[in-house]
Amino acid sequence: MEFDKKGILARARAAAQDNTVTDEGLRAYMLKVYNYMATGIFLTGIVALLTFKFSVQEITSAGIILEPLGQAIYNSGLKWVVMLAPLGVVFYMSFGINKMSAAKAQTTFWVFAALMGLSLSSLLLYYTGISVTRVFFICSATFGAMSIYGYTTKRDLTKLGSFLMMGLIGIIIASLVNIFLQSPKMYWIISFLGVFIFIGLTAYDTQKIKNMYSASDTGELMGKKAVMGALTLYLDFINLFIMLLRLFGQRR
Repeated sequence: MEFDKKGILARARAAAQDNTVTDEGLRAYMLKVYNYMATGIFLTGIVALLTFKFSVQEITSAGIILEPLGQAIYNSGLKWVVMLAPLGVVFYMSFGINKMSAAKAQTTFWVFAALMGLSLSSLLLYYTGISVTRVFFICSATFGAMSIYGYTTKRDLTKLGSFLMMGLIGIIIASLVNIFLQSPKMYWIISFLGVFIFIGLTAYDTQKIKNMYSASDTGELMGKKAVMGALTLYLDFINLFIMLLRLFGQRR
């Protein structure tokens, strides 16, 4: 029995070239996801700092004196609009992404990130700037490590993701109940569980976003996938940051 050595070698070379192209495409896709996400977090931070700066007149030992802008954003009915607007944009993107162009999806993501900055600026009223900065770096290191794990691991994290999603629903319900109970013990339990849940979700979502990549996707579809992937990781990062801040942030 004779083997077609040339044919076998040709197929092997073709397979290697295909793998190389796929790897390069995957790296470019994930780099776009991380760039969008990082830019969104940067935009959120800038908007939060500027909003805080123009909303606060003076910080004294007796309390915080607000400018008219701060009174409107933090102490009037407008605060509910500021709080709920980012959630509305998330629903809009989630249900309308198929009808959007990649450019519109990207613009909507920037709008969402800016609205989140407006909403999260209130955290600077309750926590010192130093503790916010410290927690941000802790969150960044933790998020980075878990995202790398999710990208590189060969383990299928699907079952873990299902478990974490149930946990996420649980802490959302518990948080709503605690609005009325005002239990400090439940507050700390929710915060601890939230940290572990969003650490796990970071790895799971990274793997899921990686698996969404297809070399046959058009540039338009790839762009929309990158935006939605960035939105997912952005939400993981922000929620992990908030949970860590609740545990380690220093109140004014």
